[in-house]
Amino acid sequence: MSFALYMIGFVIFLGGLVWGAVEAGVPHLYIGIGALIFPGIGIFSAVSRTRSKDPS
Repeated sequence: MSFALYMIGFVIFLGGLVWGAVEAGVPHLYIGIGALIFPGIGIFSAVSRTRSKDPS
């Protein structure tokens, strides 16, 4: 459940970044590249923050 909440928050954050970039006049190619890279970063960080630690 916390993974889903983390990803929903990240999608909202990414939407704000894309909207701001469009309003600032950033070329669509760069927005598309960023829109592909940032979700990967979000998934990596969501998995690392929400996975349970292995018992030792």
